Amino acid sequence: MIRSELIQKIADENPHLYQRDVEKIVNTIFEEITDAMSRGDRVELRGFGAFSVKKRDQRIGRNPRTGEAVEVEEKHVPFFKTGKLLRDRLNGN
Repeated sequence: MIRSELIQKIADENPHLYQRDVEKIVNTIFEEITDAMSRGDRVELRGFGAFSVKKRDQRIGRNPRTGEAVEVEEKHVPFFKTGKLLRDRLNGN
């Protein structure tokens, strides 16, 4: 499901809301999650999961084309851990 499909589904299930308002709500939620993660905060949505940022240390990697050793800089990457309810639902429990 892509963002526009999510917005359309929410708008269809809530006919009392304008689609532009639903779009604004969805965009605000995503922006808040992104802003919190960029500050290094953890975002937890009970039953769904938790978004956090993990730090990857600097390391020596290999260029897959040439096999040459390449220095890979330290970086921060997003990480998502599923919640128990979501994990159980995916596994049919």
